[in-house]
Amino acid sequence: MDTLIQMKNVSFSYDSAPNKLVLRDINLEVKQGEYICILGANGSGKSTLAKQLNALLLPTAGEVLVAGLDSKDVYNTWQIRSKVGMVFQNPDNQIVAAIVEEDVAFGLENIGIPSEEIKERVDWALKLVNMDKYRDRGPHFLSGGQKQRVAIAGIMAMKPACLVLDEPTAMLDPQGRKEVLETVNRLNSDEKIAVVLITHNMEEALAANRVMVMQEGQLIAEGSPRETFLQEEIIRGAGLDVPIMLELANQLRHQGIEIAKSVMTLEEMVEAL
Repeated sequence: MDTLIQMKNVSFSYDSAPNKLVLRDINLEVKQGEYICILGANGSGKSTLAKQLNALLLPTAGEVLVAGLDSKDVYNTWQIRSKVGMVFQNPDNQIVAAIVEEDVAFGLENIGIPSEEIKERVDWALKLVNMDKYRDRGPHFLSGGQKQRVAIAGIMAMKPACLVLDEPTAMLDPQGRKEVLETVNRLNSDEKIAVVLITHNMEEALAANRVMVMQEGQLIAEGSPRETFLQEEIIRGAGLDVPIMLELANQLRHQGIEIAKSVMTLEEMVEAL
């Protein structure tokens, strides 16, 4: 797979605290069609890292390249943001129109896409996230999960190569969380959209190809979900918990029940028992 995003020795500090590095010497590659999950406790720097990926924030040191474009070059900003779309925690902060289909069309209208193409893209994006039957609804009549899917549709209508989601399920109930994660997984598997999911939810990370763990602005672990979560000392040291089924397996082993260390999902636990 070709490299889509590359962070090279990236450090970052906010203007309000120039002597405090929020990111320290980050090296990261996102390949086309890849599904990456970045885990970290609150204050670890994961949201700041996410905003580097589409030039919402620029490196204090080092460089971020998106499809070879340097994020520090202001002339590249629009192209970078067309390739890397961001979805945030609260969908209400991204929804700007009174009708769902108008909201999905908003970004396309701003960049001057012809009307006929806008209609085609809006239809396509709403079907992608299974929200086409709500196209004439007001967003305020939707559930949290439905609003988040509308926000994702608005990004997908721009035809990005990568979707960056900054804790997109943090404000949702279990059903809304399930809807959003199923949508994200489908966009990755069926549409080959690269996904960077920022979260502190261990179960959400199990769907990723690669997991990275952040602590105090640094990447401290990387690997497949199974490889990463078996490094329990590192995970707990970063202020995180291991997946619930892995913790249950640990407890069962302490009680003398033989359960493989690789058990991490409910399905695997049921089969093991």
